[in-house]
This record gives sequence, C-alpha cells and structure tokens, in this order.
Amino acid sequence: METRTTERWPELPYEAWKDTLATLHMWTQIVGKVRMVQMPWINHSWHATLYVSPRGLTTSSIPYGERTFAIDFDFLRDELRVSTCDDELRVVPLEPQATALFYERVMTALSGLGLEVKIYARPNEVEPAIPFAEDRVHASFDAEAVRRFWRVLLQVDRVFTDFRSRFLGKSSPSHFFWGSFDLAVTRFSGRPAPEHPGGYPNMPLDVMREAYSHEVISAGFWPGGEPMAYPMFYAYAYPTPEGFGDAAVEPAPALWVDELGEFVLRYEDVRQSADPAATLMAFLQSTYAAGADAAAWDRKALEATFRR
Repeated sequence: METRTTERWPELPYEAWKDTLATLHMWTQIVGKVRMVQMPWINHSWHATLYVSPRGLTTSSIPYGERTFAIDFDFLRDELRVSTCDDELRVVPLEPQATALFYERVMTALSGLGLEVKIYARPNEVEPAIPFAEDRVHASFDAEAVRRFWRVLLQVDRVFTDFRSRFLGKSSPSHFFWGSFDLAVTRFSGRPAPEHPGGYPNMPLDVMREAYSHEVISAGFWPGGEPMAYPMFYAYAYPTPEGFGDAAVEPAPALWVDELGEFVLRYEDVRQSADPAATLMAFLQSTYAAGADAAAWDRKALEATFRR
C-alpha cells in the first residue's frame, strides 16, 4: 500500500527527485503556455503564471471566446484535469511518460473540448530547449516526490501571501513561474529601473526588459538545480543597490551569494527550525527591509500598517 506524505514541511532532497523535477518542469511549461497565449498580457508576464491550489497547481480561469476553461494539476489523484464552463472534462494521467506523449495528450484533450490552442512548443529559460513533441528525455514521474514538493508549496504560498498583505504598494500575488520553476512574490517601489541586460536562455529580450521595467525586491522558493543542488529561498533587488549584499538579515543561516546576486536560505534550515513559517517570514521581511533601505524606497508610504 502506498504511503503518502502528510507532513506540512516535508523533506525535499533534490537528488532524490531531480529527474522528476526536470520532467514536471517541462509539463508545467506546456500548461503555462496554454494560459499565456489565451490571456491578455498583464505586466511582468503575470498573465502566464500558475497558482498553488488545495490539490496541486492551477491555471485558474482562462478565457476562450465566450467560454472559460481551466487546467489543474491534481497531485492527489495523479491527474491533469482540463475542465470547461460547459461541464466538460478531459483527464490526462500523471505517470511516467515522455514529455512528447504528455504534450500530445494535453493538446488532444484541449481539442476534444473544442479548445484549439496553439503554443510556442519549446521550453523557455532552459538549455537545451528540446521541442515538446520531440522530447523523450524528460519522462520520469515519482508521484510521491511531486506531492512532497506540492506540500512545501502549500506552506510557502501561505507565508508569501501573508507577506504580500503587508505592503500597500504594487505587489505581485504569490505565483508560480513555470519558466524558472519557482514560486515568487515581488514588491515594487513605483520607480522605473535601468534597462535589463537580458541573458536568460531562450527568453526574448523584450520580455525580460518589460519584466524588470521598474525597481523590484523579489523573493521566491526554488526546489534546486545546478549549481545549487538543494531547495532554497532567495531574495534579490533589481537594480541591486549598493551595500545590499552587506546587510545583516535573518535568520542566521541566510547568506549572500555573489554569483547569484541574491540572499539565499536553505529550505532545510527553515524546515528544521522551531517555527518554519516565522523563520521564513523573518527572511522575507529582513531582506526586503535591507533592499528598501539601501535603495531609499519610501517605506512609510509603501508599507501597510492596518491589520485585522
């Protein structure tokens, strides 16, 4: 009988599920691209992201003419569910399968519901960018590992959402970027930023420049990958203000990584702390404060004080 993780902050060793992670990355790109092409453009590519749900990850509602549909990764049932406002449903199994087959199944499900959607069928922000229809490299699916990842996202999402609520200025929701495969929340000063130099693999320069058109302080959770082969939280500012990396931040294990231009805190340090949610919030608040002070943000005008 299968044993399912119910821990709120479970272990998530990168090496144990890295092949599944890489495969799920491709699958979320396929689904995310469907949302992206059907939604009106929202600044900083916010129209393209996925959201954490009580069962996995979701696109939320997507318009299709006068109809609406949604695509949900249900990690409890090991299914991808494509549903419409007409009470129609197609299901794609989440199981070990080549990304090429998953892509075919998703597009067939959409077509079967009368949803003719054409996406750019190559991944972004990865190298090499194998066309989805030809990708037989990414074919792993460890369902229990994916559930562990999702259970981490559930906890991180609620802390990120709380953190967002403490800011009056422009802020993103807590949302999942399928290109970089991370959950993120971003605050804005309201001031324009210098033109971004780009440099991300398989990412259009104009998209990057629009994403970083204004000053930001951003934080996120990333499950790991080379060269940082462990799950971690990060925080950065764009542009990076002078002295930001020298600031004292919480908790003690957090450190500045020059190569990334970010503060980094290992997930394991949060998980093993006496109060993981409070530990994560301390990281979010202290790195934001360090960046906002270094960049001379108008914190009095931007930060929320009303709480109920």
